[in-house]
Amino acid sequence: MSLATMKLRSLLFVPGDSEKKFARASASGADVLILDLEDAVAPSMKEAARGLVAGWIDTAEGLASKLFVRVNPLDTGLTEGDLAAVVRPGLAGILAPKVNGAQDVSAMALMLDHLETAAGMTAGSVRIMVVATETPLAMFHLGSYTPPHPRLIAMTWGAEDLSAALGATANKEADGSWTFPYQVARAHCLFAAGAAEVFPVDTLYVDFRDTDGLEADCRRARRDGFLGRIAIHPDQVETINRCFSPSEDDIAHARRIVALFAAQPDAGTIGIDGKMYDIPHLKAAQKVLAAAGETA
Repeated sequence: MSLATMKLRSLLFVPGDSEKKFARASASGADVLILDLEDAVAPSMKEAARGLVAGWIDTAEGLASKLFVRVNPLDTGLTEGDLAAVVRPGLAGILAPKVNGAQDVSAMALMLDHLETAAGMTAGSVRIMVVATETPLAMFHLGSYTPPHPRLIAMTWGAEDLSAALGATANKEADGSWTFPYQVARAHCLFAAGAAEVFPVDTLYVDFRDTDGLEADCRRARRDGFLGRIAIHPDQVETINRCFSPSEDDIAHARRIVALFAAQPDAGTIGIDGKMYDIPHLKAAQKVLAAAGETA
C-alpha cells in the first residue's frame, strides 16, 4: 500500500473501551480510525479493550483500510499481547507509540510476521505508523528510519510524553505556539518522514471546540509539508479533511505541470504563464495528484 493508494488526511483516535465512541467515529468521515489500547484505556480495562477492539475489526463493514490500533509501547510488556488480540483480517495498521528508532519497528514487524501467518493474512499487509518523538532518545534516532522498513507507512510526532520525560513545565507559549524544543521535534519528524518517503502526519490539536484555531493550524501544517493530522474528536474531522485536500485549482495546476513534462520528457524546465517550473515542481505536482487520488 503506497502513498498514492491510501489516504491519511485524518486519523481519529477512538478509545478501545467505548462502544458508543466507536459507533460515532465510524460515521465521522475520518480516513483512519485509531483504536486506542494505550493512553485512552485504564490499566484495569486493557484486557477487556483488547476483546472489544478485536470484535470491532471482525464486524466493521465498509471500513476496509481504515482501522489502525495504537498498541502499548514495547517497554510495557503488553505489545505482543495487544498484537495477538488484534492482528486479523480487516486490520490495516498499527500505531506504535514511544518508539526509540527503527529497531523498534523491526521488533514489532517480527511479531506481525508470525501473527499474519497464523491469521491467514497476506504477508506485510499490516502497516506501521510511529509516534517518533515521544522520548528524548528517539530524537537522536530519527535518521534511522531511512531506508524505511517495508511496513513503515507514516510518522507522526507528540509533545506531551516528550515534555513529561524532559520535566518541562509547559510546551506552549502564551500565544499557543510550540516552545522551541517542540518546534524542533515537529520539524525533525517532518524531515525524517520526507527522507523515508512516508506520510508525515501532524500531531493532535487539543482544543476540539476551537474550529478556527484548528483550521489555521492545519493550514500551517499543510504549508510546511504535513499531509495529514491526528484528530481527538469527530468534530475535527471535516476541518482536517478539507485543509489537507488539494483544491480544484491546485489539482488543475498540477495536471498542467505533469502533462507538460510528459510531453517534453527531455526538458529540465518548462514555462507556464510566464513562470518557470523544474523537476522539484514536477515532484510536488505529482504529490498533489496523489493526494487527490489520481495517478500522476
